[in-house]
Parts: sequence; C-alpha cells; structure tokens
Amino acid sequence: MRRIGFLLIALLTLSLAVPASASEQQELVDRGKLVVDRLRRDQNMGKSVSDMIGRAKAVLIVPNLWRAGFFFGGSGGSGMLLAKGADGSWSAPAFYGIGGGSFGLQIGAEMQELMLFVLTDGGLAKLMDNQVKIGADLTFALGPVGAGMGGATTPNFGADLVAYSSSIGLYGGINLEGGLIAIREEWNRGYYGEGATSREILFNRRFDNPGAADLRSALAAPPS
Repeated sequence: MRRIGFLLIALLTLSLAVPASASEQQELVDRGKLVVDRLRRDQNMGKSVSDMIGRAKAVLIVPNLWRAGFFFGGSGGSGMLLAKGADGSWSAPAFYGIGGGSFGLQIGAEMQELMLFVLTDGGLAKLMDNQVKIGADLTFALGPVGAGMGGATTPNFGADLVAYSSSIGLYGGINLEGGLIAIREEWNRGYYGEGATSREILFNRRFDNPGAADLRSALAAPPS
C-alpha cells in the first residue's frame, strides 16, 4: 500500500512539472466556465451551488476529474482556483492539479466535473502551500453528487472544503479523501507571464488574462 501511495505521488509530481501551452490552459479555463454554468443550472443542485458560491472564500473548478480502476483505482485532473475579494469580486484563476488513489474491489470508469468550495480562511491559506492532502491538511465534506440525488448533502459545518460534482460512468459518488492538491506554477507562468504565482494571482491580483473574463462572470452572475 505504501509503495502504491509513493507511486501516485510521484506520478502527480511528474504531471505537474510538464508545462502547458497557453492554448491548453485557455481550453481548461473555457471548460471551467461551462462547468459553472452547468452546475448552476442543474435541476437538483443549482440553487445549492449558487448559495455555496455566495458563501465561499474561493472555488477550485476541475472540469475533468478522471477515475478508473480494476482493483487498483486512481483519480487525477487539472483545475483552477479563484479567490473572492473583500468586495465580492473574483480573482483571475490560478492553476492546480488534483490526484489520488485507492485500493479495493472496484471495476469501472468515470469522468466528473467538480467544484470544490473553500469555506474557511485557513483552508485557502493552506492551498498556498505547494501540496496539501484532503482529509489531513484540509477537512472535507460532500455536497450533492450527480443527477437524482435530491440535493442531499453531508453536514459541512467547519469543513474547509465542500465538493459538488456531476458524474458520468460506473462509479457511484465521489471520494476525495487522501487526494492531493498541488499548485501548477509552470501553468501560471505560461498563462500570465514571468512572476505569476498563485499568491500573486489570487491575493495580490497582480496578474490577469482577458481569456478568463467569462469564467469570472459565470461565478459573479446572480442566481437564476
């Protein structure tokens, strides 16, 4: 089990070291905007998603979180974190990776669109570290997952993160416990230029890109 964990961490670290072209990053941002629109319009969870956007200190959007396995399972994807300022406006997105793994009797494949709402200042501060672990460094709760869930949610009082997801595939639900979230500074520099770090993008707001305007507008839009 320990060897599996080390291997997953090594694979995530390797993937984070690979720079992306600006077109790849823009494609991710564009898909992120579609995820926000889709989950806000969802019949079962749309109102709850909009409420969480109002409560959140920040939101991590992962347009394609893949999960696949045959006894050994894994998950991974790229996403972007946007922070809310004191005036309620949203920052430009900073790029992150998320990954993890599990072991057990499981067969299937699934793609998920994921929004992780950061509800605490402490949780947002921890996301400025190079790498954090869900469930250990950040407390975690589940919101509604997938169609037909009726909007039921796990109690999330005091949780750093609450996850909302739409699922396509054979797995039922989502389990991010033990997953790793890591900053993709190479992607930040590729999208904004030299000197762009997550802290400078999210807190100091020294960097912006016109290509992210629609994503920020989707988060700022009033509930429908």
